Amino acid sequence: MTQRSILTVFVTALLLTSGTVGVVAGATASNPTVGDTATTDLSAPTAAGSPLQPQATGLVRGSPDLSVLISQNEVTPGRINEVTLQVVNDGEVDLGTPQSRSIVTTARSVRLTATSDDSPLSVETGTVALGAVAEEAPREVPVAVSVPNGTEPGNYELEVELEYSYTSQYSSGVTYDREETVTADVDVTVTDDARFRIVDITTNSQVGDQGTLEATVKNVGATAAYETTVALESSSAGLTLGERTADTALVGSLSPGESVTVPYNVAFASTAPDRQYAISGQVSFETSDGISHVDQGLSAGVTPLAEQTFALEDIESTLRVGEDGEITGTVVNTGPVPADNVVVQYTDTSQSILPIEQSAAVGPLDAGESSAFTLPLSIGGEAESGLRTVDFAVQYRNDDGEARAYSDVAVNAEVAPERDAFSVAIANQTIEAGGTRTVEVTVTNNLGEPASDLEARLFANDPLATGDTDTGYVQSLAAGESTTMTFELTTTGSATPGSTYPISLDFRYDDVDGDSHLSDTYRAPIDVTASEGGGLPIPIIVVALLMVGTAALVIYRRRQ
Repeated sequence: MTQRSILTVFVTALLLTSGTVGVVAGATASNPTVGDTATTDLSAPTAAGSPLQPQATGLVRGSPDLSVLISQNEVTPGRINEVTLQVVNDGEVDLGTPQSRSIVTTARSVRLTATSDDSPLSVETGTVALGAVAEEAPREVPVAVSVPNGTEPGNYELEVELEYSYTSQYSSGVTYDREETVTADVDVTVTDDARFRIVDITTNSQVGDQGTLEATVKNVGATAAYETTVALESSSAGLTLGERTADTALVGSLSPGESVTVPYNVAFASTAPDRQYAISGQVSFETSDGISHVDQGLSAGVTPLAEQTFALEDIESTLRVGEDGEITGTVVNTGPVPADNVVVQYTDTSQSILPIEQSAAVGPLDAGESSAFTLPLSIGGEAESGLRTVDFAVQYRNDDGEARAYSDVAVNAEVAPERDAFSVAIANQTIEAGGTRTVEVTVTNNLGEPASDLEARLFANDPLATGDTDTGYVQSLAAGESTTMTFELTTTGSATPGSTYPISLDFRYDDVDGDSHLSDTYRAPIDVTASEGGGLPIPIIVVALLMVGTAALVIYRRRQ
């Protein structure tokens, strides 16, 4: 060996022992360890996500060192618990600089699998892919652990398997990769603390209304709970607890096996579907040592009562254009609960219908019970006859005495055509020419209600004339009742036998409210007949008298 070769070997040995060979230009890379795979990758990603920047001829050798920790290891029987595993990397570097450490200490494509062999516990979470785990960035992995009811308190092991790949050596752009599998055991503790379950939940609230929700909470744990509070929360917009989505109640102490029923004010929106709604919650309590605990496993479903509804049936109508009438029918409580102070209310906005009474009281109705109602209405004179749809609402009070209304009610009512307020009939519609006679007029009240202070007046035009009696009066005339009034009628000399002339009547009266009205004018025909006395007709007699008088006057003047 030459002196120059001996010097080279000495310098190389010195550099290797000093740990700086990875930064000496021109140093020869060590041989890979058996099992390594050599690759060339000058841009392999680091744990931080940026490309590796090793020196071109540097040498780095090392490996990750993964371990598993658990920060909160308590689990509760009777539910699926979530525990958080922490994967920590305490890598080792055999050769290299601090700047190139992450090349060989980063674990890539890490996959975690947890199992619970020989244990009543079961892991519900499958294999979890974590990606890269670097030294400076531990990873947290939530794992679901099912603990059956009746599991004895104590410590139980979970076996955690980690599979990953890493670079064991890097030199002059050449990497040597490995795959590794490590296992670790972590302990979980099944506690004997108080734990809780909702064993019953009910509500008397209906869709579109407020009410009370009662949740029965039981301590199913092995120890007592003190200063206990029960917090429930709704995850649906259709259900609120009070005016919020959550509410909390203080219930005090609960011994093992003891239950307590907690009331909450709830409300279901009017648009809420008739279905079950999810309720979640937690119980906060203190142990006998004054240590605070929280049991977050409460869950239940609650179904509201169906919306309170009513129906209007057996509808009958006496409505008529220009008159007062009424709608009668039956209101039925179609459930599901009893209703107090039921009132049928007119809510239509038609301009041609005027409510005489705005509502009709019915009283209490049990679910399925019905009662008759009558609502008087007035139909304007400009209204059209025929079948009309009229809107109603049913007002009531619930079990808490709060006023409620069901407005989805409408009925079909027939409106009859307009008719005369009175009908007029004359038994004998003739009069002798030049004669006078008594006319008997039968008047019938068609108003549908009594008319009082009814005064009739007769009108006639030439050649007919009224006599001394041209008015008639009756103190009261019930609906549908008739009366006969007597009038005097005469004819003048211009009445021609065989001709027909009209007479007219109108009526002034008071309705049931005391309001005065003047009816329309009613016309009736009168036929003029020849005189039945045997003499000449009055016109001929008048003409004859005129002629005789004229002749007498002529003779008298001649004699003068």
